[in-house]
Amino acid sequence: MQPTILIVEDEPAIAENIRYALETERLQPVWHATGGQVLELLAQTPVDLIILDIGLPDINGFDLCRTIRQHHSTPVLFLTARDHEIDRVVGLEIGADDYVVKPFSPRELVARVKAILRRTQASRSTYPLSQSPLQPPSSDPQSFPFVLDEERSRIVYHGTTLELSRYEYRILKILIRRPGQIFSRDHLMEMAWEEPETSLDRTVDAHIKNLRHKLKNVMPQDDPIQTHRGMGYSLKEDL
Repeated sequence: MQPTILIVEDEPAIAENIRYALETERLQPVWHATGGQVLELLAQTPVDLIILDIGLPDINGFDLCRTIRQHHSTPVLFLTARDHEIDRVVGLEIGADDYVVKPFSPRELVARVKAILRRTQASRSTYPLSQSPLQPPSSDPQSFPFVLDEERSRIVYHGTTLELSRYEYRILKILIRRPGQIFSRDHLMEMAWEEPETSLDRTVDAHIKNLRHKLKNVMPQDDPIQTHRGMGYSLKEDL
């Protein structure tokens, strides 16, 4: 089955160029000129990736992405004329998987889409169905708050399934596999990203910030991710 790509772009000429480029690579595009019906569409139609313009006529793309992330883990690629670093960082902080600036090459855009789709497929489990969810070693395994279920590409925290973006899932998986071990930003990028050299220096920090927010939504009094200044991040051992 062809992957379905939702294009949310108010410029018909740009949307048509994207649509044609996607179809050339045997991807199935669906176009919406506004963001108002995106959540309704996502609730009814499976979508593999969203190409989202920030400057929509009815809603800011950042706000729409935040709302999407409350309900769906569908990969999001921002397409925008905003080329400032702060806009890229904001996009990553709210859960985007990539960020492409206009004007853009349709071939490059499709290449980035395909790269995200490959990462999406790679993050799904390679474990047999009979294997139970994996818990990292602990002095008291029953009390360890995380359950890593690689078969379903999900992480459960204190009994609550976390809604994570692709990179949030990968970073947290790395941390919970080795509680107490400090991972530098570069190390996390090398392990979690296929093309770490194309990412911004603050990318890991943005995803860690987002992870902390989601973890605190489950357990406000806990902060299981520890920052080591000048060194990196680790998962606390005494959880």
